[in-house]
Amino acid sequence: MPSASPAYQDLPSVAALLEAPFTLELQRRWGRTLTTEALRQALREARSAMAQGSPVPETDALIIAAKGALEGQFPRGPRQVLNLTGTLLHTNLGRAALSPAACEAMVAAAGAVDLELDLSTGRRGQRDQATEALLCALTGAEAAAVVNNNAAAVLLVLNTYGLGKEVLVSRGELVEIGGSFRIPDIMVRAGATLREVGTTNRTHERDYAQALGPNAGLLMKVHPSNYAIEGYTSEVSLKALANLGKHQGVPTAFDLGAGSLVDLRRYGLPAEPQPQEAIAAGIDLVTFSADKLLGGPQAGLIVGTKDAITAVRANPLYRALRVDKVRLAALRATLLAWDQPEPEGQLPTLAQLLRPEAEIRPLAEALAPAVAARLGEGWSVAVVPLESQIGSGAQPTTRLPSAGLSLSPRGSKGRALERLAQALRSLPTPVLGRITQDALVLDLRTLGNAETLLAALGEHPLAP
Repeated sequence: MPSASPAYQDLPSVAALLEAPFTLELQRRWGRTLTTEALRQALREARSAMAQGSPVPETDALIIAAKGALEGQFPRGPRQVLNLTGTLLHTNLGRAALSPAACEAMVAAAGAVDLELDLSTGRRGQRDQATEALLCALTGAEAAAVVNNNAAAVLLVLNTYGLGKEVLVSRGELVEIGGSFRIPDIMVRAGATLREVGTTNRTHERDYAQALGPNAGLLMKVHPSNYAIEGYTSEVSLKALANLGKHQGVPTAFDLGAGSLVDLRRYGLPAEPQPQEAIAAGIDLVTFSADKLLGGPQAGLIVGTKDAITAVRANPLYRALRVDKVRLAALRATLLAWDQPEPEGQLPTLAQLLRPEAEIRPLAEALAPAVAARLGEGWSVAVVPLESQIGSGAQPTTRLPSAGLSLSPRGSKGRALERLAQALRSLPTPVLGRITQDALVLDLRTLGNAETLLAALGEHPLAP
C-alpha cells in the first residue's frame, strides 16, 4: 500500500469536466445526464486506482474513459457502412439502398403532412391512399394496403382469413426465412390451423381439392424464395389455385417474398415472380416486401381484390402493423420511379443488380495500388473475379459476375484476417467484406466510386 494518502483533491470536479470542450461534444451525442454519470464513474474508477498507487490521471484521460463507457453502453446506430460483402440485399445491413428521391421524400415528410387528412374535404382520410393508387396502377390490383414488413403482411392475411379455420399449404412451401420466421409457426400465432397438402417435391391441384373441408379458410401458396428444389418436381400454378378457390368459395393468397415489379429476364437474369402475374391469374391476395427487389423502405405490401383488402383493413391488427409517414413517403417515391421507362436509372438497388462486371473491374484496378498503400508492406492486394449474390431470399442460386480486391497477409496468416476485418469494421465509416479462401475479399459491385472507399480507409496506413 502507498505510504502517502492519495491526492483526491487534485482530481477535477464533475462540473469542471462538463465544461471541457471535448465533453461538450459528448453531451451533444449522448445528453447531459448520461455524460454526467459516465464522468462520475470515471472519477470513481480513478480514485480506486489512486488508492492502489496510481498517479492522478490527466483530465483528457478521464474524458476518454467516460467516452469509452458511453460508447460501450449506448453504441451509435444505425451507422452508415460500406457494404462490400457481395450480398446486395443484406438483411443485417438494411437491405435495399434508397433512391435520392426517396430520401428527399422522407425529409419532406418529417414535419406536418396530410397523413390521414383529405385536403379536398377537410375530413379524415386513408393513411396509405397515395401508395395504394400507385400499387394498383403498377400491379393491376383493385386495392392495396401497406404494413410494417412482409412478415406482418402474411400474419395479417392469415389472421384475417384463417382465424379458427384451416389454411391449406403445399408441404414443399413450408419455408423458414431469416430470423426463424416459419410458416407453420406464424400460422399458430395467427390463430389458423395448418393443413399440409401434397409432398415436399410434388403437389397437384387434386391434393388441394381433396384436402378442402367445411372449415377451410384460405388456399395459400408460398414462393420458396431462399431455396430451390430441382429434379422430379411439380407445383400447382397460380391460375389453377385461383380457379379452385373461386369454384369452392375459398379465398386464395400468394406470399411471393421479394416482389420484383419488372420481368428480370429482360436483363438476362432468371425470372422472378411478379405481383401483377398473380393478380392477373386471379389470386385474391398477394404479399411481398418493399425493401428487397422493389428497392424501397421496409414495408409489407398487400395487393388484391377490393373485397379481400377491405377485410384485411377491417382487422384490428392492421392498425397495430401500419407504417409511419416517413416510410410511406419513401415508398411513394420508390413506386413512382418504377413507373418510369428506365427505373434502373433512379433506383440504386436495381442499378447495382444490373451492373456489368466490365464496369466493376476497372474500379478494382484503380483502387488496388491505393488500398495496398493503406495496408502496408505486410499485405498483398490483388484484383480478382468474384460472384455477387442478390440476398434476402431473392434468387438464391443466381450468381452475378463481379470483381473486387483480395487482401491477404504476406507472411503467416494466423488471425491476421480477423484482425484486419475488425480494423475495417472499427473505421469511422465501417468497411465490410467477407473472409474466404485465406483472404479478405471486398466485392465492389455496390461501391459507387473509388473516392468513397479511400475516404473510409483514411490517409494513414491500417495496422491490424
